[in-house]
Amino acid sequence: MLRAAADGATNAEPAETLHLSQGTVRSYLSTAIQKLSVRNRREAVRTAREKGWL
Repeated sequence: MLRAAADGATNAEPAETLHLSQGTVRSYLSTAIQKLSVRNRREAVRTAREKGWL
């Protein structure tokens, strides 16, 4: 989900590609944001890039 967010995708795009609901995508991103201790998806992407995950 972080890769999709980094690519600028909306929640609907990875949901369709991965055959998930938009709510599931939103939940996965929310969990990632919490675990990274950041405030939003932009900070999550930045942190993931800094850690070399993306």
